[in-house]
Amino acid sequence: MFILSLTYVKPTEEADRFMAPHMDWVNAGYDNGLFLASGRKNPRTGGVILARGDQAEIEAYVAADPFTVEGVAMYEVTEVVVTRTAAGLEGLKG
Repeated sequence: MFILSLTYVKPTEEADRFMAPHMDWVNAGYDNGLFLASGRKNPRTGGVILARGDQAEIEAYVAADPFTVEGVAMYEVTEVVVTRTAAGLEGLKG
């Protein structure tokens, strides 16, 4: 599993300009089975996505995010080997 932590490097007003295409990209990530969960950071400085796949696939997908392409946000991609979960989240292991 991967944690994709994005941090805005431009003002939130700039992020808002590209939010619709970014959300299309997020929705496509769910549709193609890469994304498991996502949401905004609080305070609103970026967001976090839980993803699955291989590292090259994840990094290529992140590079295509409109936020990345437009220089709005930077991503930190962290691989996590999940060994224990709460009941109902066993699918995160592996």
